[in-house]
Amino acid sequence: MTAHTCYIGLGSNLSQPAEQLHQAVNSMAQIELTTVRKCSSLYSSKPMGPQDQPDYVNAVVEIETNLTPHALLAAMQKIELDQGRVRKGQRWGPRTLDLDILLFGNQVIESQDLTIPHVGMKSREFVLFPLHEIAPDLVLPCGNSLIFVLNSVSRNGLVKFEQDVKSEC
Repeated sequence: MTAHTCYIGLGSNLSQPAEQLHQAVNSMAQIELTTVRKCSSLYSSKPMGPQDQPDYVNAVVEIETNLTPHALLAAMQKIELDQGRVRKGQRWGPRTLDLDILLFGNQVIESQDLTIPHVGMKSREFVLFPLHEIAPDLVLPCGNSLIFVLNSVSRNGLVKFEQDVKSEC
């Protein structure tokens, strides 16, 4: 089996968001054939959608996994559900936990339930800045360096906290 380096975006703005992210990383460490390698700091960001909701706490985690992309997706969705995620029709609404597979090695995947690289990641400051913190030399599957993409994105009020998402990282 081949191990793949993957990056997972984490976000929460309900029910003690920072604790939600800590718990999610601990749950990721329990996934079979998967190791948590690096964790970014926590960041506070403005909501993308309706503004009548709390700010988000975001982070990015690097994992190494021998799972397939769809098996990893199922594991991430189970963690979300275990932490009280309720999938409603409202896009970009408040949530206890959102886990997104940003990158799965250098693969490009477009299926009905999974798109990698994650749609929109190249325009989201709350993904790019924490990702750059843990993978500054990363080259995206499109061939662009992360720093090149990052230079075209505003911080948009993004604030870095002093703590990372997991003390063991």
